[in-house]
Amino acid sequence: MITSLTGTILQRRPPWLWLNVQGVGYELEMPLPGFYQMPAEGAALTVYTHLTIREDAHLLYGFMTIAERDTFRLLIRVNGIGGKVALACLSGLSAERLSQAVAEGNTAQLTAIPGIGPKTAERLVVELRDKMGGIAPGPVGCSTVGDPRQEAIAALLTLGYKPAQASQAIAGLAEDLGLEDLIRQSLQHLSRH
Repeated sequence: MITSLTGTILQRRPPWLWLNVQGVGYELEMPLPGFYQMPAEGAALTVYTHLTIREDAHLLYGFMTIAERDTFRLLIRVNGIGGKVALACLSGLSAERLSQAVAEGNTAQLTAIPGIGPKTAERLVVELRDKMGGIAPGPVGCSTVGDPRQEAIAALLTLGYKPAQASQAIAGLAEDLGLEDLIRQSLQHLSRH
């Protein structure tokens, strides 16, 4: 099992990160908020990893915190939740907020995440309510590189929304919101329409 990688950032192509570790390039799929926490290309970075080996592929997932990785591992144990949906969950909500939504039984917040319907949200609450209490929050303070509204649109495009949908969802939100709130509120808006 590969538990973490430390290397140099080759390319950031959300949701993909290419990391050079002593001459070997690794391609990792990551939750979108991680890209706003990491340094620029060429800088050193340590990511925590989860390796999934399937018959047709070896998939390496990367996370900025151990709490994110632990949450991902809990999510993929739930019937109907694969790696893509688990990453969407962690892109829509931080590990701490996701844990809080599950603990409170807040299915409305969970169904705002693409790929999570009402039945899956209920299953998440039932299966993970007792297990997610031990997830420790990760470091706070993600630094955004550019315009948060443009980065939020890029995040929505990565999640599979069309450019017109993403732009319309962001346009209706308050001007003073940070990146995480922009993404969260736009996902909530898109789930209702």
